[in-house]
Amino acid sequence: MFKIDSLIDTFNEKFGIYASYLVLPLIFVVVFEVFMRYLFNAPTSWAFELTVFLYGVHFCFALAYAHKHNTHVAIDVFESRLSVRPRTILRIATNAVLFLPAIGLLTFYICAMAASSWQQWEHASSSWAPPIYPLKTLLALGFILFFLQGVAKLIQDIRSLKKTH
Repeated sequence: MFKIDSLIDTFNEKFGIYASYLVLPLIFVVVFEVFMRYLFNAPTSWAFELTVFLYGVHFCFALAYAHKHNTHVAIDVFESRLSVRPRTILRIATNAVLFLPAIGLLTFYICAMAASSWQQWEHASSSWAPPIYPLKTLLALGFILFFLQGVAKLIQDIRSLKKTH
């Protein structure tokens, strides 16, 4: 039987692993800038901005992966005291009432921001002036995957609630 939640889980697992390699060019750019700045006294005009871009994409791409593996910061003082069924009900309620609406709105506005950036062919206002529209599109993709992972978790919690009933 086809399960959308397992499809989302599988995709976000693989995507998260591949996205983790974005740290390699980030490290390269930072090390290059340090060498240029301190050994040759010739700082670049682009390295800082590129590190911000790479880290932003790396961070947004990690959201869904971290959510899948429950590694986000959480306050589980109340949840840890509950038995399985009430804990699952609490997770369903917080996901449906807080997570999905909040992340859904953020995702919608980030996608709108990316679309607007494409319409304007937006560039950074620095001396390097790289295009920002591809970056905003990648950030939107990260939030779309984060939202979908929340949907997958909701489906899984509802399914597990039916099993405990």
